Amino acid sequence: MPTYEYRCNACDHLWEDFQSIKAPPSKKCPDCGKSKAERIISAGGGIIFKGSGFYQTDYRSESYKKGASAEKKAHESASKDSSSSDKSDAASKPAKSSD
Repeated sequence: MPTYEYRCNACDHLWEDFQSIKAPPSKKCPDCGKSKAERIISAGGGIIFKGSGFYQTDYRSESYKKGASAEKKAHESASKDSSSSDKSDAASKPAKSSD
């Protein structure tokens, strides 16, 4: 149920009313008692996101997660192999001598 803002045209009193969408707008001012109240347009509550956020990947299926982790492991092992072969190539080559 939304919260509506009202203003009395007789006494300029402002208030909020928690009403059903189907409920008719209030007309009676709670301050002066006159039937001069009108609903005013307000910004509303808005949406507030707190925390780390919501991402599309938060709700992936288990099969997708397993495939992604297997691909990551394969990529990591391939990068380890290439970095270790670079080190072994450097160790097997003799250092240049300056003659």
